[in-house]
Amino acid sequence: MAVDKIVGKRTSFQRHERDFYETPFEAIVPLVAHLPHSVRFDEPCAGNGALIRHLEEFNAVCISKGDINDGQDALQIQGTPADMFITNPPWNWSALSKLIPHLSNMAPCWLLLNADLMHNKRMAPHMARCRKVVSVGRVSWMQNGIKGFENCAWYLFDKDAEETIFCARAA
Repeated sequence: MAVDKIVGKRTSFQRHERDFYETPFEAIVPLVAHLPHSVRFDEPCAGNGALIRHLEEFNAVCISKGDINDGQDALQIQGTPADMFITNPPWNWSALSKLIPHLSNMAPCWLLLNADLMHNKRMAPHMARCRKVVSVGRVSWMQNGIKGFENCAWYLFDKDAEETIFCARAA
């Protein structure tokens, strides 16, 4: 299968197949303060489970998980008994543009995304569902100690959002 090339403002490199990049622990830390204690979550783009393992260190409870590689298409999920979805989804527009409304129609949904995404015109309809943005900054996606080239943020999407709260990066 051909793998697309990512061409960013600061770099270009071959994308991993299906946009699989293990969620680094440092990306989870800014989110934790915004989660209810012992939150029960559903991870629909679980990959190798790194995000789940990291959140469980903070007493979050994963009650459901799946991944396209295991035969679960997140767009086929019909409901969740969890309090919310928390996931690091593929960062391609064809997936995100469908995933945001699909998941946030069922439950509040935290997505780890490129921080600049909120400034794109095509994102405007989805930002109407955005309740909160939590800055993460740059993290090491390649597990090599080198920080990434793009800033990241956690976005909380909810069909009942009335306003968006922006949370700056902590020191």
